[in-house]
Amino acid sequence: MTLEGRKERSTPAYSLGIRENMSQFIHQLVQVLLVGFAIGMMRTVVPALAESEFGVAEGSFILLTSFVVAFGVVKGVLNFVAGRLSERIGRQNVLLIGWVVAIPIPFMIWFAPGWGWIVAATVLLGINQGLAWSMTQTSKLDITRADQRGLTLGLNEFSGYVGVALAGIVTAYAASLLGPRVGLLIFGVAVVAAGIVLTLLWGRDTLPWARAEAAASSRAAGDDAFRPRYPPGVSDTPGTWEVFAVMSWRDPRLAAVSQAGLVEKFVDALVWVMFPVFLIGRDASLTEIGWIVGVYGFVWGGAQLFTGRLSDHVGRFRLNVLGMWICGAGVALVVLGSGVLWWSLSAGIIGFGMALLYPNLSAAVADITPPNWRGSAIGIYRFWRDLGYGIGALGLGIAAHVAGATEAAFWFVAISMFLSGAALWWWGEETHPRLNPAVSGSGAGRPFDGNKLPARPRPPA
Repeated sequence: MTLEGRKERSTPAYSLGIRENMSQFIHQLVQVLLVGFAIGMMRTVVPALAESEFGVAEGSFILLTSFVVAFGVVKGVLNFVAGRLSERIGRQNVLLIGWVVAIPIPFMIWFAPGWGWIVAATVLLGINQGLAWSMTQTSKLDITRADQRGLTLGLNEFSGYVGVALAGIVTAYAASLLGPRVGLLIFGVAVVAAGIVLTLLWGRDTLPWARAEAAASSRAAGDDAFRPRYPPGVSDTPGTWEVFAVMSWRDPRLAAVSQAGLVEKFVDALVWVMFPVFLIGRDASLTEIGWIVGVYGFVWGGAQLFTGRLSDHVGRFRLNVLGMWICGAGVALVVLGSGVLWWSLSAGIIGFGMALLYPNLSAAVADITPPNWRGSAIGIYRFWRDLGYGIGALGLGIAAHVAGATEAAFWFVAISMFLSGAALWWWGEETHPRLNPAVSGSGAGRPFDGNKLPARPRPPA
């Protein structure tokens, strides 16, 4: 039975809600955990052993960052493609393609004669992540209600980044016991195989839920419910370029979120490529590096169980701005002290800042984009966000090269986060439709008439 030809089972009415779609919601949580494993296996061992195992010369900061630059550019483009493609062939088919592309990755790392093979494997990883992680997020949004978006995205990113953290620690131990190549081979093959099998046997395509929601939204009267402030002047079925323009500059709220998403990936690029190099240069062991970087991932992932749900109550705006600034402060703290405890504490602060902003930037996009092109909007937001891997990695590589020290990369990222948070504060606004509905008057809202954006309201005190 093919995925495309599979008949939808169960109820003809596609009801929304986590409880109503619990089986598929859990499936997508397991999927994003595995997707996190896939990227996590590249996070500790590969950069820490780039010199001794893969032939990168000491001090070659720009060459060292090349694999993250490649990853960010490829993943950003594939996020863009995934959103549009999923609205044509379905979410589940795109997820399956993402896993099939990942099959060669562990074998390429095992065989790699030099750093070029690692860069090539990371290109495939970018394709995998752009297709697969995008679909886990979009699929959950398809089947859950608007008042559950913060919780939904918090759970999604919790599962994914706990996977990243666990994989970093497990592969550090596996590399110590079996050697880096064999350890990554065994772990990688198991992860990719599990992803493919679960997609085929457990998954269902969630595109019908999105289409049903769009149809219901178009029939809604709108006078008896709070309605989102959808972008003005957008056609009912916008083309790719129109959605790109709306997300990138036409709507200042969405543009502010997109630039914040791009810059916050500077942090993850730093933790991925420079943090292990910084630590190994200060005589930390491979397992200590795994745990320090793991603190960042665990706090980031675990706190999203709280921060995503919190935004459903207090709104997205303040949490996003605060998260940008806390992240910047945590990055600066890393180079202001020393010792495993200090670096772990700093990593935890960075992770908490990421937990405040990461699910809630995505939730802000979902709040104010209609369901009939929400998948494309999320894909374009994720394009800009993950392009930040490439731009950030290149920037921190140049900063470290010019200064001749990894500390310069930390300062580059810290300053970028503070400035980007200020831009988000200035151009953004609260997007939660209950807290800032399209038209509020006598306790209800109506669909936004599209004539102009409202004055820049602040979240309620």
